[in-house]
Amino acid sequence: QVQLVESGGGLVQPGGSLRLSCAASGMIVSITAMGWYRQAPGKQRELVAVITSGGTTMYPTSVKGRFTISRDNAKNTVYLQMSSLKPEDTAVYYCNLYGQRPGPWGQGTQVTVSS
Repeated sequence: QVQLVESGGGLVQPGGSLRLSCAASGMIVSITAMGWYRQAPGKQRELVAVITSGGTTMYPTSVKGRFTISRDNAKNTVYLQMSSLKPEDTAVYYCNLYGQRPGPWGQGTQVTVSS
């Protein structure tokens, strides 16, 4: 069965950087589109990055130019490099499949941007 484990979150000052990791098991990340999502308190979960099986990446305007999604096929892991972080980026970040029925949601990793 699919299992997704996110890690790498933490407390960072505005303008700082973090790299999140998503280790997948029960599936192969290189042959499916994967996405990073986030959910802030009191808000709906939103998509922040996509990487397709062909390596195409997509981002919403809110994070474009600041976030970069990538994957390591050998490690079956998807990453989210975040830079120039803003307080509004504070949320729990999750990874999951994109464009199809999602797998079980992991526990997510908390990112807090604050001075």
